[in-house]
Amino acid sequence: MSHKREHIDVLLQWCIEGKQSAQLEVYNRYYKAMYNTALRIVKDSAEAEDVMQESFLNAFTKLESFKGEVTFGSWLKRIVINNSIYHYRKQRKKNEVALEDIMYKVEDNDGIASDHAFTELKAQKVMETMKHLKDNYRVSLTLHLIEGYDYEEISTIMNISYANCRTTISRAKESLRKQLLTNAQL
Repeated sequence: MSHKREHIDVLLQWCIEGKQSAQLEVYNRYYKAMYNTALRIVKDSAEAEDVMQESFLNAFTKLESFKGEVTFGSWLKRIVINNSIYHYRKQRKKNEVALEDIMYKVEDNDGIASDHAFTELKAQKVMETMKHLKDNYRVSLTLHLIEGYDYEEISTIMNISYANCRTTISRAKESLRKQLLTNAQL
C-alpha cells in the first residue's frame, strides 16, 4: 500500500495509529534533509546516520505531542538539531569529532550570484575558513545562516541568553570576515 500522495497530516495520523507503511513514507520524505542537517553539525557520516535514525525514533514515539504549531518538517528538524548538538558535545568531550564545515551561499558584493564555478570556488574558501572558527561560532552560524533559525530559537537550542546569542553570531560573522580577508591577502 503506497502513501506517496497522502498529505503529511493524514500520514502522521496513520503513524499514531501504528501503520508502519505510513512511518516508512514519512521517513522517505524527510530522511535526506535530516541526514544533511545532522551531518553539518556532527561531521561524521556514520554519526549523522545514527543521529538521524535516533531522531526519527524520538519523533515517532513523541508524535502525539506534535501540535501542528509549526510544520512537521520544522518540528523534526528541531529534534535532529538538538540530537546533533548533544552528540557533537558528547564527542567533543572525548576529543573525537570536530564541527562540520557549513555550506554557505556566497554572493558578489553587489548581491548577485556569480557564475557557478566561481561561486563554488568562493564557497569552498568560506567552508575552509569555517574550520578555523571557534566551535560556538560554527554552531551559531550554521543554525542562523544555514538552518534559518532566529536568535530566540538559537538561544534556546544552544542554552544561552538571547543577548549572548546575538553577540555570538555577530562576532562569528566578524571573525569569518576577518579570516576571509586575511586569507585573501596571502
